[in-house]
Amino acid sequence: MALLSFSIFLPTLGALLLALIPNRDGSRDGLIRQLALGISLVAFALTLALWAGFDVNGAEFQFVERTMWIDVFNVEYYIGIDGVSLMLIVLTGFLTPISLLASWGSVTKKVKEFSIFMLVLETAMIGVFSALDVFLFYVFWDAVLIPMYFLIGVWGYDRRIYASIKFLLFTMAGSVLMLVAIILLAVLHQQQTGSYSFDLLELYALQIPAGTANLCFLAFALAFSIKVPLFPLHTWLPDAHVEAPTAGSVILAGVMLKMGTYGLMRFAFPLFPEAATAWAPFIATLAVIGIVYGALVAMVQPDMKKLVAYSSVSHLGFVVLGLCALTVNGVQGAAYQMLNHGISTGGLFLIVGMLSDRRHTRLIAEFGGLKSVMPKLVAAFLIITLSSIAMPGLNGFVGEFLILMGSWRSEVLLPRFTVVAASGVILSAVYMLWMFQRVNYGEVTNPKNETLPDLSVREWCVLAPVVALAVVMGVFPNIFLQPMAPAVERMVQRMERRPAITQVIPQAEAPVAGTQAR
Repeated sequence: MALLSFSIFLPTLGALLLALIPNRDGSRDGLIRQLALGISLVAFALTLALWAGFDVNGAEFQFVERTMWIDVFNVEYYIGIDGVSLMLIVLTGFLTPISLLASWGSVTKKVKEFSIFMLVLETAMIGVFSALDVFLFYVFWDAVLIPMYFLIGVWGYDRRIYASIKFLLFTMAGSVLMLVAIILLAVLHQQQTGSYSFDLLELYALQIPAGTANLCFLAFALAFSIKVPLFPLHTWLPDAHVEAPTAGSVILAGVMLKMGTYGLMRFAFPLFPEAATAWAPFIATLAVIGIVYGALVAMVQPDMKKLVAYSSVSHLGFVVLGLCALTVNGVQGAAYQMLNHGISTGGLFLIVGMLSDRRHTRLIAEFGGLKSVMPKLVAAFLIITLSSIAMPGLNGFVGEFLILMGSWRSEVLLPRFTVVAASGVILSAVYMLWMFQRVNYGEVTNPKNETLPDLSVREWCVLAPVVALAVVMGVFPNIFLQPMAPAVERMVQRMERRPAITQVIPQAEAPVAGTQAR
């Protein structure tokens, strides 16, 4: 059974089913919501089936499916997963039904179209994490843009058109450069072997001239850095988050931003190890600037959603720093932090959306004293806030600890990177706890807050899995780290193939540190 293909395309098959349901007057909105949720839950079950059948000790790609697609250029439908892509696929399957359920009461217009775009988006995202043909990866990468563009532009807030166009233009600008680099790699393969190939594993072994490798690496890295987004390419993100509906913000932060860090880890770094090692200190510098900058800007935001958006810039800076460390600890921490960020930041957006649905405002100054009015929501809010600031015992701590340890042991980065990045941990506690205090503690000074309802049954179903997973990932991290370990080690081993760089960067003469400890 082609389980991976079924996992990818089941949501789109479900979207086609929804498209066949007549709903011009909106009378079948309830049925459509139920079907969309049911389809997404089945898709999540399929991702868990992938996990159940996955050999956690295997370093090779699993569930591989391969067939010719475009004969002329040797483009294949070639998919497979390792531990890192498996975890990101499971994260996608987990967050999609939660996002649909969270939108049950807030999305009231064009419900069928909204559900269709959410399901098509899930297919594209899982495809990104599964593709082993670089051209196929590009197809899925660009396919993600279309449903997210409409989710922001149709169901967003006041400046939704501006935000959706900005999101599209930024991402497409990087995508075009990446496409040029992909074509160049295929041409180089044809010159060296006599045939075109977009096979990722074959391209790993391609002999690429140093100048060409630098240009191709920069093209890939720029495309992925825009998606992360890395400072100073982040300006589209706050607008997209603030204007997107709650479901859009959760998927954007929880999954789509990880496409950028996943791309760096799967494509940019191992395809061009010499160029990546040369540029790693520069990229890490931007990541550390983003950690501090995102935290400082978040600290002064009056809007809760914009505060969480800037916190994403800061937290994803840690992921990029871990990748640039090129140690097992750093890269494994980065992979784990991708999952952590999806849970904690996705949870924060869910809570902000629930408060916004009740009060139709996200301004911090409009709240205060919610602890006495809606204690259950505030309890969930507290746990997710603590997970976001890396409290020991919750999910965020494990990833950030591994990243800081890996960057400190790195022979590519200087210790000052770790020192400055560690200040971001302190700053995140400042802005998150300050926001939490102003929203939830003190007296209820605004009469509109006195009668706000606490969590409904539906909202319990939305938040309880997120809170539970934050605790499980903090207490039992090996459940998630073990499947990713072989893939992480393989990436670091590939990065150690960089003989040309020893003549350019003195500190990279020895093999990368960190391969002894995990």
